[in-house]
Amino acid sequence: MTLGSFLHKQFIDVIDWTEPEDGILAYRYPMQDREIQNGGKLTVRDSQMALFVNEGKIADQFSPGLYTLNTNTLPILTYLKNWDKLFQSPFKSDVYFFSTRQQTNQHWGTANPITIRDKEFGMIRLRGFGIYAYHVSDPKTFYEKISGTRETYTVGELEGQLRNTIIGLLTDTFANSQVAFLDLAANQVALSQKISAQVAPTFSGYGLTLDSFVVENLSLPDELQKILDQRIEMNIVGDMGKYTQFQAASSIPIAAANEGGGAGIGAGLGAGIAMGQAIAGAVQGSMANAQAPAGGGGAPAAGGGAAAGSATKFCMSCGKPIPRSAGFCPECGKPQQ
Repeated sequence: MTLGSFLHKQFIDVIDWTEPEDGILAYRYPMQDREIQNGGKLTVRDSQMALFVNEGKIADQFSPGLYTLNTNTLPILTYLKNWDKLFQSPFKSDVYFFSTRQQTNQHWGTANPITIRDKEFGMIRLRGFGIYAYHVSDPKTFYEKISGTRETYTVGELEGQLRNTIIGLLTDTFANSQVAFLDLAANQVALSQKISAQVAPTFSGYGLTLDSFVVENLSLPDELQKILDQRIEMNIVGDMGKYTQFQAASSIPIAAANEGGGAGIGAGLGAGIAMGQAIAGAVQGSMANAQAPAGGGGAPAAGGGAAAGSATKFCMSCGKPIPRSAGFCPECGKPQQ
């Protein structure tokens, strides 16, 4: 083997990269003990970009295409190295490839509920999750701030940074929105667009472009969701008297199903008494209305059922009659509307 053939084998004729798997953002072409031949080929495929780094400094950037590496295609490197001397000053440089295709189906979510002030419910804790997509748009910035001289840099290594950035901006968005939780949950498309506009500059600072951002769900912790469900039920029912009668009637089959022990009997009796009281109150009200003068001008008797019925109401929790002005049930202690 001649010295010339030995030297020839140390030079690279073709530089290219095909992604072996998903999730690789940056790849350093193996250059150890090898140098780039003057006139060699560089292939940058669609959805890729390449950087030449010479002596620790970025020298050139290449978009998709086929390039012949000579003094015409590498003007900056020509200034750094004397290519006209051919192999007397061999060209040794690091070549980095970057995947510029979209990294889709990236997930974000609140590990812990975000505490915010809601104008309808007061202080609440809010959860949210969704997906987003991005791509590397500025390899130079991404190389300088994120990937560096690593052999490979993957989506998984960047995921935590991006997710925490999103959650931090999400907290500020919710805290400053002054929009009620119910309105936020009902306008998730507009909310997604607003958050996307706030997150995009941070992505750009990393050399990335945020392509899409979706809020899939907003929710409350379980204990707060139960309170919201009760409030929704009360708004749907409207008439508290009818709601109490309904609750009492609904409790009878539940109590009857508890066949064992005196607790079930007691619950059944309690439910029956509560329902009886509710029905009696309704009957008394009907009789008072029937006995009232047609003109409606006469006052009811002092001991009439209407007067008695108007002085009481039924507990929303246990169904027992309590004074209408009472703020808490004297039986179970639960607050009343």
